[in-house]
This record gives sequence, structure tokens and C-alpha cells, in this order.
Amino acid sequence: MPEPLPRSAVFLGLPDWALASQPPGVMTKEEVRAISLFKLRLRPDAVLWDIGAGSGSLALEAAAVAVRGRVYAVERDAEALAALRRNLQSFPRANLRLVEGEAPAALAGLPAPDAVFVGGSGGRLPGILAAAAEALRPGGRIVVNLASLDNLELARHQLAELGFRYQVVMVSVARSRELSGLTAFEALNPVFVLSAWRGEEEGHGPA
Repeated sequence: MPEPLPRSAVFLGLPDWALASQPPGVMTKEEVRAISLFKLRLRPDAVLWDIGAGSGSLALEAAAVAVRGRVYAVERDAEALAALRRNLQSFPRANLRLVEGEAPAALAGLPAPDAVFVGGSGGRLPGILAAAAEALRPGGRIVVNLASLDNLELARHQLAELGFRYQVVMVSVARSRELSGLTAFEALNPVFVLSAWRGEEEGHGPA
């Protein structure tokens, strides 16, 4: 049985079941969202680009953290955008703006970000990372969620070449479920969370 929603419509910790998604079930899962948000280091007045926002699961959570800032959810897919709009109706966020289009071209003209989250790249990861690195404000962070080792290698090498230090966390989640009156665990696909920054924070890449 799903957990009940908190009484407030604006909160951190949206359960997956409460969100529309397209294709069904395809979103940044709640446990991975929690880690990704932590790695973004958002301030209340932060500007965030969420690139490949999908149905907006992370953008909605981020907007609840950056309450005096702005979140730009960039998405090219019409069905995903429709799901995002439904989620915005259910969980209004006055500081969340939808940007319809394909990155990196759709990023032109957006305010410089304090943080960039890349949840999907549509095969354009190098161009997206280059644009994010160029626009990022001093002290900002880039967080990329990746499902494959191939894209992880691509992203970490490119970010290192762009002068970033980085850390990779592999998130492997298993959720409990009932099985013949017993409690078993069902694993979700592992996700690599790559966080990158310029400066002296401990990590890999250029010093």
C-alpha cells in the first residue's frame, strides 16, 4: 500500500506513485532523486537547469528547495511535457519554468545557472556538458545521472578536460515487497550519479 501524501502541497519527498510519467514508470526514482538533490547543493535562491527533465520528478523537488530561486525544466518530448504539466497541476511550483526544446540549443538565453542537472541527453551529452560548463556560475555544480558505463566514461573524461573535479556514486536500490506472506526485496536498476565542480573540494580530475 503506498504511503500517504503529506498535507502540504509544497514539500520535499514526492513519492513515485504520486507522479505522472511518460513512458509509465520512467522517471528519476525517489531514492536517486534524494542523492542527486544532495549533490546539487542548492541554495534557496539558486538557479537550476534540469536538462532532460522528463516528467519533472527532480525539477519539482528542486523547486521546493530553491524556493526563492528558479528551476528551468528543459524537455523535448511532447508526452513527457504533458506529464510534467499534469504534475505541476498536482504539485504547483511558482518558481518552475518549462522550456520546450532540445538541449543544448534550448539552453540559449536562459539565466546563468548555479547548478545543472542532466537526467537525459538524447545522445547529445557532449554538447550539453560543454554548454553547461560554459554557462555555470562560479562555485556551481553539475550533476549527471547515467545508466551506462559508456556514458559515464564519456561524461567524466569530458568534465575533467573542461577543468572539473568529480565524484561518482553508484546508487543501487532495493525496495521491500510482500511475497507469499513474507518480505522480499526487489532491485531497481543501478544509476551512476556523477557530480562535478571546479575548485578544491576533494574528488578526481584536475586539481
